[in-house]
Amino acid sequence: MHHGRVNPTMKLEDQGITGLGYVYYNLIEADLVSASLKAGESTLGNGGALLVTTGKHTGRSPKDKFVVRTPEVENTIWWDNNKPMDADKFDVLHADMLAHMQGKDYYVQDLFGGADPAHRLDVRLVTELAWHSLFIRHMLRRPARAELDTFVPEWTIVNCPSFKADAERHGCRSETVIALNFAQKLILIGGTEYAGENKKSVFTLLNYLLPEKGIMPMHCSANHAIGNPVDTAIFFGLSGTGKTTLSADESRVLIGDDEHGWSDRGTFNFEGGCYAKTINLSAEAEPEIYATTTKFATVVENMVFDEETKELDFTDNSITDNMRCAYPLSYISNASDSALGGHPKNIIMLTCDAYGILPPISRLTPAQAMYHFLSGFTSKTPGTEVGVVEPIPTFSTCFGAPFMPRRPEVYGKLLQDKIASHGATCWLVNTGWTGGAYGTGSRMPIKATRALLAAALDGTLAEGTFRKDANFGFDVPVTVAGVDAKLLDPRSTWADPKAYDAQAKKLVEMFADNFAQYVPFIDEDVRAAAIG
Repeated sequence: MHHGRVNPTMKLEDQGITGLGYVYYNLIEADLVSASLKAGESTLGNGGALLVTTGKHTGRSPKDKFVVRTPEVENTIWWDNNKPMDADKFDVLHADMLAHMQGKDYYVQDLFGGADPAHRLDVRLVTELAWHSLFIRHMLRRPARAELDTFVPEWTIVNCPSFKADAERHGCRSETVIALNFAQKLILIGGTEYAGENKKSVFTLLNYLLPEKGIMPMHCSANHAIGNPVDTAIFFGLSGTGKTTLSADESRVLIGDDEHGWSDRGTFNFEGGCYAKTINLSAEAEPEIYATTTKFATVVENMVFDEETKELDFTDNSITDNMRCAYPLSYISNASDSALGGHPKNIIMLTCDAYGILPPISRLTPAQAMYHFLSGFTSKTPGTEVGVVEPIPTFSTCFGAPFMPRRPEVYGKLLQDKIASHGATCWLVNTGWTGGAYGTGSRMPIKATRALLAAALDGTLAEGTFRKDANFGFDVPVTVAGVDAKLLDPRSTWADPKAYDAQAKKLVEMFADNFAQYVPFIDEDVRAAAIG
């Protein structure tokens, strides 16, 4: 049975998916909100936001993600980082999932991954949950009504949380599974209600496909100067380092907050929405993101709320620290309509250094930029995961290892070539600790970070005086208007400079130990930068 406002070119039956109940094609936001409420999946929040919880999975399940081992990808997948699944096991998983889906209602969204028409991917998402359909409709890019009439999916994602995988039968690890099959252009997701799996599976896909076209896929946010897309900045960073917060700058146009491509035409967002963390979100610090939590059809995920007033509690992390909201880019007043920008003029690499060693901003040579890009350093702080009681160094290559199907050097080389071709100034920005490590020092003031970024982006920072950092060899500004000069010299913020030196030595060693794996694959100048 079919239901929905658009008669698709290709129905699910044409894709071999038969025997379902109602199939709802390309429902708009209002209908998806209604469907989700009717199905008892969610609660209607203030302003018409949709309040949902995701059960036991409140984050991604990277250990349950697999790539099907087929001849097409055998020699190009980074198998050390991507778990293989046997093609026969995938076929059994596929058959079992389709059998499980019989008679149930499903929601289909036909969407684009990528704002640049020349490089976008036509993706179909088949979801068991109406709110997942709403989530991905926010997160990817919506075709115009006329485009849907001729839409033929290149890739299909089937997401069925009520399906439980069998580790032995399906060649996976648990009842949760995310399996990418490049030969069949099919992704199967089962056993998890966490909506981020939908978005990140598309990102993983683009991370594999785009390098073949010479396009650099990036786990970054991006913005450009008002009225001047040529002045584009990109912000690499792992979760919690400030990608969403720092790119949402009212004095600049937001291109996107998480995933972008860099082609020979410039920068383009992969997405049509934002997926922002809401823990401790405040109307004062981030008014625009805060405001989305009471806008119509925003998906508010895993937040505690008052049953009677539907008031959200931004401080209660009893469900998870990883509580989030998903909303369309149009809910941010300074967001770009086209989601396109120029070649990045400034590249910012964000890190949260919980050891209190790195300066709040440093300028990198291209070789140093490659070193820090391949390192992808940040640190997990206590409270973010069970059992974390002191800072843990985290090196996630290219600032996004879980989504990298190819070897890191592929992305590193692409970035190196793009910087060489188009010229970009690279900065390392520490949004972590100052005045000591976590527990002793304090978090870098966001006002200072914003002031330093503003000076970097408007070109005034580059004109100032710099000193060489004794530990990492990069350039650090000596004075910046409106920023306490002491902050710029982390050593001087510590009560005991000798303790700083000892900690710095340890951090340099951590970097060196991690980087040893890339040394055989990199150019001489990057190797020199690694040695400092």
